Amino acid sequence: MEKIRRASHAGSWYTDNPNKLSEELDGWIRAAGLPKSSDVRGVIAPHAGYSYSGRAAAYAFGNIDPTNITRVFLLGPSHHYYTPKCALSTATVYKTPIGDLPIDLEVIEELKATGKFELMNLRVDEAEHSMEMHLPYLSKVFEGHLVKIIPILVGALSAENEAMYGKLLAKYVDDPHNFFSVSSDFCHWGSRFNYMYYDKKYGAIHKSIEALDKMGMDIIETGDADAFKQYLSEYDNTICGYAEQQLDENKDKILTVRAIESVQKYTRQ
Repeated sequence: MEKIRRASHAGSWYTDNPNKLSEELDGWIRAAGLPKSSDVRGVIAPHAGYSYSGRAAAYAFGNIDPTNITRVFLLGPSHHYYTPKCALSTATVYKTPIGDLPIDLEVIEELKATGKFELMNLRVDEAEHSMEMHLPYLSKVFEGHLVKIIPILVGALSAENEAMYGKLLAKYVDDPHNFFSVSSDFCHWGSRFNYMYYDKKYGAIHKSIEALDKMGMDIIETGDADAFKQYLSEYDNTICGYAEQQLDENKDKILTVRAIESVQKYTRQ
């Protein structure tokens, strides 16, 4: 029986007009001007409203060559629902205004069988925006290709759980037909977020924030999870979704997603 997750943020966080949305995505990807590469096996892309992040996200999704990819693992942080674990969707289809994305129920069952995952109901699923903001781009990039998605909501993971989930997902990274789309926004600055780090040597506040984020991105590109943890400990940067990045980084304990070359492009534009 089909169980549909609605595009619950369409019409507010991004347009619900299919033609307009398709034109926006095409335009942003075209403007990014990036070559498609089969070496790109994963991206880190933002999940803010498209008026803020739509253009920037194209610098991640524009790299994807969909030719040989049949599955997309979609990892997003939980903003409204507390769990110390990762949670799997109970839906069978994720809707977008420009095309639906079926869920790979076989892989969902494999992950459920480990006993390590929670299940999120539709209410939790539809309340969360972090994964939904990737869906229109995925629908656009994989248009005309048979692809299924595996949505994974990432909770407040301990270091032990980060390693455990990374090991569970590692075998899927080894399969060249699988792709990882990691949802993350970088620094959340201001009193609203209780974070106002400022290094005056950079002058304007936004330049200080840019330098702080660039430092984090440079570390992510090295794949050194311990260095990234040290960076978070030292600067306490409010990177939303850092746990998923930890799942993707640690080469020794967890797994490696190669060629996240677009991470520096999407945030530096």
